[in-house]
Amino acid sequence: MSKEKKPLNTFIAGDFVVYPSHGVGKIIGTEKRKIENIDLELLVVRFDHERMTLRVPLSKAKESGLRTLSSKVQMEEAIVTLKGKAKVKKTMWSRRAQEYETKINSGSLVSIAEVVRDLYRKEDQGEQSYSERQMYQAALERLASEFAVVDDIDKDSAIVKLEKIIDDNADEAA
Repeated sequence: MSKEKKPLNTFIAGDFVVYPSHGVGKIIGTEKRKIENIDLELLVVRFDHERMTLRVPLSKAKESGLRTLSSKVQMEEAIVTLKGKAKVKKTMWSRRAQEYETKINSGSLVSIAEVVRDLYRKEDQGEQSYSERQMYQAALERLASEFAVVDDIDKDSAIVKLEKIIDDNADEAA
């Protein structure tokens, strides 16, 4: 069974896409612009959660990391990752924070799920530093926004569902 790759120009207005450093956005359409005597066709993507519109040259969309939403199968892989045992390295926080930031901005659902899993804390597990909470929240928001669109639910419900998955697993592991 071979996977057919979509050609670059099959991004369709109204479709949801994922841009690695901004998360889930909706394609508004395309527009043509002339910049320094070069005609460009731009893909216009709206990120409501950031109140931002991004214009990506269609010819650079793929190499910029823009991708279609994850499939249910890919989402399930991320859920399996969430259910795994947290892997917290004993390196300095600054080094781990850098690694987490890279994973969050990679656009990979599984990598983002790893960050959520590794930084998740139950109430009885002690305090998290401010920067750990911020990093956790960023990863959770990114994961939940895609999970919400794929599962056709709102983002708050997605956050509740994801945290319940981690919680239930933490209870089983204990």
